[in-house]
Amino acid sequence: MIRKTLLIAAATAISAATFAGVAQARDRISIVGSSTVFPYTQAAAEAFSTKTGQPAPVVESTGTGGGMQIFCGGVGPDHPDLTGASRAMKKSEYELCQKNGVTSITEVLLGYDGLSMATSRQGTAIDVTKEQLFKALAAQVPVDGKWVDNPYTKWNEIDPSLPATEIRVFGPPPTSGTRDAWVELVMEEGCKALPEAKDLSKDDKKEKCDRMRTDGPFIEAGENDNLIVQRLVSDPVSYGIFGYSFLYENQDKLMGIKVEGVAPSEETIADGSYAVSRPLFFYIKNAHRGAIPGLEEFVAEYVSEEAMGNGGYLSERGLIPLADDKRKTVQDAALNGESMTMN
Repeated sequence: MIRKTLLIAAATAISAATFAGVAQARDRISIVGSSTVFPYTQAAAEAFSTKTGQPAPVVESTGTGGGMQIFCGGVGPDHPDLTGASRAMKKSEYELCQKNGVTSITEVLLGYDGLSMATSRQGTAIDVTKEQLFKALAAQVPVDGKWVDNPYTKWNEIDPSLPATEIRVFGPPPTSGTRDAWVELVMEEGCKALPEAKDLSKDDKKEKCDRMRTDGPFIEAGENDNLIVQRLVSDPVSYGIFGYSFLYENQDKLMGIKVEGVAPSEETIADGSYAVSRPLFFYIKNAHRGAIPGLEEFVAEYVSEEAMGNGGYLSERGLIPLADDKRKTVQDAALNGESMTMN
């Protein structure tokens, strides 16, 4: 469980001093991380550059897991200042950071996002349960009481109410936070709904419930969610999995799929009726504050009301804002450099 404690000003000063001698080796902010968070970070980067006249931060879409590995690699101009994440930092990642001298990190809860399954507007709209999605995408499923390699190749083989078309779903790779969240929120819950899962041991349950199929119907499409959008447009029979922001930005081309009767939208994600939603984060390397030019100003822009507030430019791109009181707490922590800890 993550909790935050106030970063002592003296520690910040010491970190900045040790880094100051090499700060000028880089005059741009460096950011890595989640492809889902990428559009929000890019928007904040553009606003920061327009307002300050400083160079726009370099933002790379590396995936959540990849971003954590790079971010936790060390302190100094060869290492990024922030990383975006479509899930919370794992304990193993926090420990990697500590091992490599990244000892003070501020966690910023940016807002909420719905994991969306979508298809082309020329495709077929379906309404699926998590159990049906598990049966479509899991490596193994129960048939006649026994767990076997997934035999389903068409949607109507799972349920006659679904279309008689091939199961073809483009989704994120294992390094993606979107993949982690999909497994947790859809695959595991869909698996648990099966009677055959109730008697599985903890290890067997993880093996059976978490593993996505690799025999063709589920296709890993890399970290660039825009490629999934392009494939759906060119192949109306297929479906794709990505963050709500990509569906929001491509509403003219795509339509969201209902999960258990509810379609993803700003309203359904915000009120919790859409059952596949998750928090989004970014993490700040506090040793780089005061050393990398513009970093403090960029953080202030990213957590400003104009950006992450109700009606802010991030919500215009699909982010679901935090409640007012929670947002104020997050903004204060980001601006004051509160350092996270992890049990």
